[in-house]
Amino acid sequence: MLLMAYGSPTSLEEVEPYYTHIRGGRRPSPQALQELQERYRAIGGSSPLPAITQRQARALQARLGEGWQVYVGMRHWTPWIAEAVSRMAADGIREAVGVALAPQYSRMSVELYVEAAEAARRELGAHSLQVRYVRSWCRHPAFVRCWADRLARALAAEGFQQAHVLFTAHSLPERILQWNDPYPQELHDTCQAVAAACGLERARWSFAYQSQGRTPEPWLGPTLEQALQELARQGLRRVVVCPVGFVADHLEVLYDIDIEARAAALRLGMELARTESLNDASDFIEALAHVVTAAAAQVEEGLARAGGR
Repeated sequence: MLLMAYGSPTSLEEVEPYYTHIRGGRRPSPQALQELQERYRAIGGSSPLPAITQRQARALQARLGEGWQVYVGMRHWTPWIAEAVSRMAADGIREAVGVALAPQYSRMSVELYVEAAEAARRELGAHSLQVRYVRSWCRHPAFVRCWADRLARALAAEGFQQAHVLFTAHSLPERILQWNDPYPQELHDTCQAVAAACGLERARWSFAYQSQGRTPEPWLGPTLEQALQELARQGLRRVVVCPVGFVADHLEVLYDIDIEARAAALRLGMELARTESLNDASDFIEALAHVVTAAAAQVEEGLARAGGR
């Protein structure tokens, strides 16, 4: 299995090369770099994402058992996706399932993971290594249950039983709408499924995009802060944020929600709580295992048909 994640710096010194890679090789301005370093400093000086991803891989390896080997590749930091593909080829792997830790598909997110893996495979000339990619798992029942269980626990907290639920995910540039990109619909499908599993009426929940990039082009909205402002205008005073677009604690969760959004809520006279992240919890690992084994079964079925011919 090729487990692909976004990647994050593990120290303040790594922030500049990491940020430069995200920007396609263009170094950030000193001001932009300082701002990002301050955000990382606010959550402890580094992101827990790399360590969480490795724990997810080890747990998934144990769950899948004999006959499987889990390789980790990151899109924007080490270990790079290309490094993981190279190790797979060197180890003689012939059949693999590739999964990006981004449940909802977009050409600007999941497809870029796939392209990175395929570029590495072509460059190596690893034609004998065949990878089946799971491009979307946003509606998988086990994944939905993971979020529904955490949302139910958050809503059971004292004072939050009647709180409004605000689902969030990372924003993308608006130009994806010109491609009929399925990202917004897939997010809606995840939110709707989780809300239904918790028995929430439509009036009890809404959705916002967060962590917009700092580029001149317009990004998908409403933003998390705009959504909080609208809820405050409606007289709502307690909100539970459920970031269904993320599967692990990292900067966009620990800073953008826990620090920045919570401060915005306080200014609006609101209380903000957040659902627990999935990280390497056993139910999430079980959900990933179901996603992977289902894809592997399809590969085996295809090979069997080909052999029959």
